[in-house]
Amino acid sequence: MQKVKIPQTVDPAKSAMKRSEYRGVISSKDLDRLNEAVVSCDEWVNVEVQFEKDAQGLTVFHGHLDTQVTLICQRCNGEFTRPLHSDFFFSPVQGQQENDEALPEAYEPVEVNDHGEVNLLQIFEDELIISLPIVALHAEEDCNVSKDDMTFGKIDPENERPNPFAVLKELKRDQE
Repeated sequence: MQKVKIPQTVDPAKSAMKRSEYRGVISSKDLDRLNEAVVSCDEWVNVEVQFEKDAQGLTVFHGHLDTQVTLICQRCNGEFTRPLHSDFFFSPVQGQQENDEALPEAYEPVEVNDHGEVNLLQIFEDELIISLPIVALHAEEDCNVSKDDMTFGKIDPENERPNPFAVLKELKRDQE
């Protein structure tokens, strides 16, 4: 299969009228923020995106992203690979509109620029970053560090300090 590059910016309204559908790739070299968050990323991110009008007449675009990244395990500091998959469902909005409540919950609003276009590269990079794990860990059976190897320290109780307001309590008691 030939790898077709996805356009960086697109007008979602025009694409929805044409019912455009893109199946292709974006280069992971163009995703600077994602590359900073991982050890390495596959050369290509597979993208499928469809533009259409929904039953309410709203412009929407949806699809999914797939790639594989290498992360550092926070338990053993070893590298491991993990597939990244992200499904998305967006509806373009112009500025801070008052009718944001009219947008169904299933749609994520995405702001268009002055020319009515959205930056697909930036949106897709955001989606991939969001799909990264909060804490990167191997599966326990694959990790070099077992439960027996982990140690947890005990926290000594803090020395009790006298309450600075105890003096006020004593003064109040003396007045009664």
